[in-house]
Amino acid sequence: MKEYKVVTLRLGLTKRNEKLEHLLNQYAREGWVLKEMPTNWNAIVLEREKNR
Repeated sequence: MKEYKVVTLRLGLTKRNEKLEHLLNQYAREGWVLKEMPTNWNAIVLEREKNR
């Protein structure tokens, strides 16, 4: 079974790519995988196996 997490992004105007990379790596260490990222960059959807 899978579980999902929606994260609202608040990255500011400077170094957005670096901040996003840091955030994604942080969640990846917890087992989350990026499932969807809308084109307007306001939120991301993460997915992982519930029974890890």
